[in-house]
Amino acid sequence: MPSTLLAAIISKPQKPELAGILTDLIAWLKPRGYKYVLDTVSAAYIQDPNPVERQDLPQHNPNLVIVLGGDGTLLSAARVFARTTTPILSVNLGSLGFLTEIPLADLYNTLTAWCDNCAGIELRSMMHAELHRDGKLFQEWHALNDVVVAKGAIARMADFRVEIDQQFVATFRADGIIVATPTGSTAYNLAAAGPIVMPSVNAMVVTPICPHLLTIRPIVVPGDSNICIDVEGVPNETYLTVDGQEAVPLLLGDQICCQRSEFSVRLLRLHPNGLFNVLRSKLKWGER
Repeated sequence: MPSTLLAAIISKPQKPELAGILTDLIAWLKPRGYKYVLDTVSAAYIQDPNPVERQDLPQHNPNLVIVLGGDGTLLSAARVFARTTTPILSVNLGSLGFLTEIPLADLYNTLTAWCDNCAGIELRSMMHAELHRDGKLFQEWHALNDVVVAKGAIARMADFRVEIDQQFVATFRADGIIVATPTGSTAYNLAAAGPIVMPSVNAMVVTPICPHLLTIRPIVVPGDSNICIDVEGVPNETYLTVDGQEAVPLLLGDQICCQRSEFSVRLLRLHPNGLFNVLRSKLKWGER
């Protein structure tokens, strides 16, 4: 391990128990040679006078990111550190936690394994998404879970045209479309009757949301595919949403293009739990 160590800590808001958890965590890190930097949410719990905006944490070049929260907190952290190779230790303080597999009880065992160079690293591919408007790049993101095009409160379907690798797929009406990574296949994609894809598979999933044509079905495509969605008919309050957290209103004629990102998320694991262990524990597979 390097002589100078730094841990970045990112926390979920509105979790009062984190005041005690953070105090204990910092007390554990200090005698092991770790300095720490806190995002603004973490700092507020313990009245730390030196908070750092979450998006600025990578500039401090931490050796490790510790995420205390649920999958949403991890998704936010993953996008912030997308362009780095910093491993992320995610601790589940939420209710489900497909990604944040490590329970609070295993936090210090996992940290000890990391300090002893015994912890494993699991790579999760990300997706690069671009929104084009009036023929120009309007905005872009790197997503760990998914990119969703969907209507808002108004109960009207939109019209979409889908191309994969410049091959026309179909034009259809639907409540929306999900483009998911293998990691995101167990998120909104799963709720929309899309397939579960193992994280190690180099693929992406295109899943219509409540399509008007019942013959339209989810498609699993190679990970290096270029997926383009043209918005050809759009009601008010239709949005492009990234990882369920960042949203942009869409206009008629907008185009969304998705492909595998050059970046990956590095998740720190104490044990190679595997997808099926998660499905058994979280979704109760095999129980009667």
